[in-house]
Amino acid sequence: MIGLVVVSHSRALAEAAVALAAGLLPDQGVPVRIAAGLSDSEFGTDAVAVAEAITAADSGDGVLVLMDLGSAVLSAETALDLLESPVAVRLSAGPLVEGLVSALAVAGGGGDLDAVAWEAGNALAAKRAQLADSAGTGPAGDPQSSTAVRPVDDSAITEIIEVTNEHGLHARPAAELVSALREVDAVVALRNATTGTGPVPGDSLTRVLTLGVHPGQRLEVSATGPEAARAVAKVRALTENRDHDQPR
Repeated sequence: MIGLVVVSHSRALAEAAVALAAGLLPDQGVPVRIAAGLSDSEFGTDAVAVAEAITAADSGDGVLVLMDLGSAVLSAETALDLLESPVAVRLSAGPLVEGLVSALAVAGGGGDLDAVAWEAGNALAAKRAQLADSAGTGPAGDPQSSTAVRPVDDSAITEIIEVTNEHGLHARPAAELVSALREVDAVVALRNATTGTGPVPGDSLTRVLTLGVHPGQRLEVSATGPEAARAVAKVRALTENRDHDQPR
């Protein structure tokens, strides 16, 4: 499993980011380590602490490092030279909060380092699309052009589901959906049938969020593979109206 390291000038900020990600995606089993602040109250980063965090997060499959500002990047780069044993490490240019949530979703589903790094690096796609739509300018760029959907063959089960969950497919509901689909032996494509956005692969949180599915909209699900019917049933169950303890 890929490990994650959060490097921040502020320990409080890093702990809050990790708590948010863990709240949205509980029980992922992903090793997440923090290297942040020079003390509980003093801002700064320490390359030695980053190196120690990388070593602690590594389970043999590699580590993705997410950073906040300037010298956090420098400390992370320096930390690579301080590692006492070889570790496959990728430094992510992705946003700290969105990147961490996306990386956690993919790592928890067994994604490799390339997949985890891609999700983290592209984690702002949904926000860009949402803000562009709000401004009436359409999507910023073409999200579908950079969204590779694994082929769903002619034998696919396709169903259009009305999303009655009061929060649509934003944040926690989307994260839960992606985690659930990663446990199913099926290839799943999702499309916002109301707006025409998509399709996107159902196992990518970054790309599912670009669909911008709101309550009352229709979601098209296409699935193929040994557990295609189970995958569609999971999507249906997770988009039904249900109560959650926390806001999305």
